[in-house]
Amino acid sequence: MAGSGSAPEPSERPLLRRFDQRLNELIAALYPDERRRPGYARLAKEIRETTGGAISGTYLWELATGKKRNVTLEQLDVLAEFFGVPPEYFLNEETAARVNSQLKLATALRDSRVRNLALRAEGLSPESLDALLIMVQEARRVQNLASVDDQDHTDRTDHTAAPDGGPAGTSGSTA
Repeated sequence: MAGSGSAPEPSERPLLRRFDQRLNELIAALYPDERRRPGYARLAKEIRETTGGAISGTYLWELATGKKRNVTLEQLDVLAEFFGVPPEYFLNEETAARVNSQLKLATALRDSRVRNLALRAEGLSPESLDALLIMVQEARRVQNLASVDDQDHTDRTDHTAAPDGGPAGTSGSTA
């Protein structure tokens, strides 16, 4: 160990610094309407009733605000069970990123207009889907919204020309 004798500051511990952020993201995902979001006492009661695990409203508030950072493994497991995430969500960047992308999708699909758009797009050609994606991205740019990565769409058609000179996926030969 280093001979400085002083403990690292909490801000030097990224795991601790992000715990409250991740907890708040889960609460917001489960209760997207801030006006209807339960207080910490009611949320703690829901957690206890759902999981059987003991956690107080005050302690939950302290964790969510970063005032307490000494979560036990048992409490970590209870929180993970209640929010439906793996315990690693709170501890691992890669797991947190994967879960957060799933939470964004689930949150977006709560909007009936987003669901309606997705359902109506089903069955369209890859070219039509790409055109819609371009229109949505342009609308996001016009509204000064952040660009959305297209990394989850790995099944999209490559738009290089087919061997016969036509668009990809429309080769004149049949299998």
